[in-house]
Amino acid sequence: MKQHVVLFLCLLLSNGAVTAQEADAAKVAQGSKTAKGGFQNEDEIRDKFNNWKTNADARAWLEAMNHQIAEINSVSASKPHGEKADVEVTVKTKSGERVERISIKLVSSANGFNQIDKRWLKTYTQMWKMPPDVVEALKLFVGETPPRESSRDKRRMYLDELDDNAQQAVLDFFKKNKDEIVSDLLAGDGIHAAGWMMVIHRPKSVTRSVSEGEATDKPKWVIRSSADAIKFYSEGPVELTKAGNLKIGRITLQRKGGDNGRETAKMLQFKINPVQLFDAKKTL
Repeated sequence: MKQHVVLFLCLLLSNGAVTAQEADAAKVAQGSKTAKGGFQNEDEIRDKFNNWKTNADARAWLEAMNHQIAEINSVSASKPHGEKADVEVTVKTKSGERVERISIKLVSSANGFNQIDKRWLKTYTQMWKMPPDVVEALKLFVGETPPRESSRDKRRMYLDELDDNAQQAVLDFFKKNKDEIVSDLLAGDGIHAAGWMMVIHRPKSVTRSVSEGEATDKPKWVIRSSADAIKFYSEGPVELTKAGNLKIGRITLQRKGGDNGRETAKMLQFKINPVQLFDAKKTL
């Protein structure tokens, strides 16, 4: 009898472990599915540009980037890999050739947040030449350094839990380097830096073609130059949030978290609400 009870308990525990593993695997699979869905949307936008002669959306986007349709001879779009520009559009006109590099954000919620950059703290340290005191503060923030005292999260410390000197060091650094940081986050640098930012707000129930200014149940789009986007998302103070993260204008800096506790949860990430770009003024 005892042997049967022991066998039953072993099977029960084994089944629970498998169920937990399946749940973790499902979370990872869902993340992959979401990412692939995003890439498919970028493919759709690339394909629209390549069919610019007959695609109304593409022609409207070209006009929004200050091209005169009558002057265009050809348009060729492609997707670079691992760059801020999600789609690169080569436009040949009677007067020459221009390459438009576009960062694209596709969203289904007007109040959602979208990651614009995610890297290890070490990478940002090198990019922006962070001083040692800021690095040490952010190591505590992401959990690379264990909490030195009691914290709301045993794995890390929030910025508002750091001592006053550490908090001020972080605030001063991001205030001083705000322009460079926001530019890197939104546009990137180098030959593949994005010159434009496009946001398409497409509610989940909508499957029709995207166009600006149509009825509210249809997708809407906006294109702004990177300069306008950088200026817009820079607006506002650099300050700590009630949640203990950092606000840089309209951009939020936080610990990535999630990932079922893997090391990648300790990465830094920057997020925005892309739909806010509809409120940005166009100057270019």
